[in-house]
Amino acid sequence: MSIVTNNYFIVKVRYTKQLENGAFKRVTEPYLVGGFSFTDAEASIYENLGDVIRGEFTVTDIKRVEYHDIFDETDGCADKYFVAKICYDSVDMDSEKSKKITNTFLIGATTIEEATETIKKELETLLVDYKIVSINESPIVEIFKPKQEEENLDREISRTPKIEITNNQTGEVIRNFKEDEDEEITDDVDDSHSYIDN
Repeated sequence: MSIVTNNYFIVKVRYTKQLENGAFKRVTEPYLVGGFSFTDAEASIYENLGDVIRGEFTVTDIKRVEYHDIFDETDGCADKYFVAKICYDSVDMDSEKSKKITNTFLIGATTIEEATETIKKELETLLVDYKIVSINESPIVEIFKPKQEEENLDREISRTPKIEITNNQTGEVIRNFKEDEDEEITDDVDDSHSYIDN
């Protein structure tokens, strides 16, 4: 499964963890969070870990990270994650010069061999010859996908500027609505009406 979102953030969380031998230890663990901003990423961490981690935890660092794609069949709960870098040559159509392109992928897998097979399978339809530069284990503990697209769409619609239809002669507002509202402007509005974008 490929996870696609516009932004990824590495969020480091510090808390007291109970080890397998029963001892307690202060640890800092990185999580990969999909979101639209640093604020979204932080809110997602508190939402997802609030009922999982016993006691208090603190977010110690948030940084944006770029992955060309994420391949994970476990829906964010793989045993391990691996970072794979590939490179290939791309020819500029104008200058006809070749330049090297590097892409980074995150792969959920159990072993480095499994991660290698996954990246080969996922890129088998790539129309250019590529080289796997490196595959290394990542410290990422878990992936939290972004909020549902419907919620993000509602958020964007709420920011949509209002449109007013006014009478040019009197300045009276004939109608007030948002651009994205599913309404029609009928043809019986006379020529003295105009749009004003606030």
